[in-house]
Amino acid sequence: MKTVKSAWRSVGWAVLLACSAAAEGTKFDFKDPKGVNTVSFSLDAPLEAISGSANGISGEVVFDPTKPEATKGKIIVATASMHVPNPTMKEHMHAKDWMDVATHADLTFEAESLSDVQKSGDVFTGKVQGKMTLKGVTKEVSVPVKITYLKDKLGARTNGRMQGDLLVLRAQFTIKRGDYGINPGAPTDKVSDEVELTLSLAGSAPKR
Repeated sequence: MKTVKSAWRSVGWAVLLACSAAAEGTKFDFKDPKGVNTVSFSLDAPLEAISGSANGISGEVVFDPTKPEATKGKIIVATASMHVPNPTMKEHMHAKDWMDVATHADLTFEAESLSDVQKSGDVFTGKVQGKMTLKGVTKEVSVPVKITYLKDKLGARTNGRMQGDLLVLRAQFTIKRGDYGINPGAPTDKVSDEVELTLSLAGSAPKR
């Protein structure tokens, strides 16, 4: 009889642990094997417009469609993956006065919560509160975001090689390069102080 009770107790603990794990949400990996995750950047000054992108994306986000406000995670961008079409401009961008990629290898955005959440089907919109770290400077930010939760759609993206869920993130916001010490003395008529960032990312949660 004690053995039966012990067995049921073990089952009960297993159920509680499973429920606890589910309550914490699903962890999505944003290191995309397809290499199509992109952060685009644009600077539009009166004399010159600069645009480019970075695809060295990694990080994890924990998301629960029943508790979207508890969304947390970190997106990491390898600064050395930042690219502009002009080779000389790219060299300058990677140099010490600008991104200083030799010293500051990563740009990070750490999400702490999601507010003003609106839901329409599988799409959630709101504002992500968190911290952005760029060139060694960390700032509090609030960013509008669209999150699309695609249950059981990983197979469609990987041609059936993997099964699981997808989380698609879209965001567009503006920062000031001077706030992060990115060549703050550069003339703003040639290089805008405002940098518009656009995130187009998909994270995966494979089924084990």
